[in-house]
Amino acid sequence: MSHPHEAEHVANVSARTMGLALAITAVILAVEVVGGLISHSLALLSDAGHMLVDVLALAISLWAIFVARRPSTATRTYGFHRAEIMAALANGTILVIVVLLIFYEAYQRLTAERLEVRTPIMLVVAAIGLVANVVEIYLLRRATHGTLNVKAAFWHILGDTISSIGVIVGGLIIMFTNQTIVDPIIAAVIGVIILWGAVRLVRDSVEVLMESVPKSIPIKIVVEALKNVPGVEDVHDLHVWTITSGIVALSAHLMIRDQMISRSAEVVAAVNRDLAERFDIRHTTLQLECNKCESCPSGVVCNISRPERW
Repeated sequence: MSHPHEAEHVANVSARTMGLALAITAVILAVEVVGGLISHSLALLSDAGHMLVDVLALAISLWAIFVARRPSTATRTYGFHRAEIMAALANGTILVIVVLLIFYEAYQRLTAERLEVRTPIMLVVAAIGLVANVVEIYLLRRATHGTLNVKAAFWHILGDTISSIGVIVGGLIIMFTNQTIVDPIIAAVIGVIILWGAVRLVRDSVEVLMESVPKSIPIKIVVEALKNVPGVEDVHDLHVWTITSGIVALSAHLMIRDQMISRSAEVVAAVNRDLAERFDIRHTTLQLECNKCESCPSGVVCNISRPERW
């Protein structure tokens, strides 16, 4: 069966971590905006733009955690778990839009007259941002627990960290070579790295919303495992999907031997035990069927329809 207390603890830890990361990011955002305007650094401003998106993304993620805690209702029998997936998809989409804006601004800077970049200010602000990002990565890394929503926030902060490193490298190059063209180039490279994570995030979110089989679960091996349970002769109408990060559901029709219902319950228990231990699938709906038995009227097939929730 599922572990509601453990899930609630994880959600509480994630919410506290997300709130702290949100506060740190908001402070660094203000510092980078001021520093970018004073230093004339596009790389620093692009990093600040990403920070602004991160503030929004962290706020969305924090909201989703609280919404996902709400109990199920008569019209939403699975509860509000998908709110976290929707937040992850929104965050990934926002990241893609930000990257496109960074590319556009970098192109404008490459083709227009370049402003003098004040590297000392640029380097100090970027260093402050880097320290803050490292702290946030440490916090979010400990709180991911496989949750796609928290991973989305983690990708945002990781992108910020890469941005800060890129700004520092660009600032040092400009300081020693006076080649200000490095600034928009660094910004574009940062955009490419962020885009890579954003595309992965959007793809994973869409996979969940499309109810695809999780990549960590080999469907053929699941079928073999079910058929190897004593009493199970065949499996059909098998479906495996993700409700939200960490909650995988399965439904299937199991063809079993003609036997007493009490023995059928033992088959169900064995199937659920194997699914939980081998694949961490703990939310199942199983329909039991058997071939026509001799005591049944001609043409009748025994159908033991006994859905089981695990």
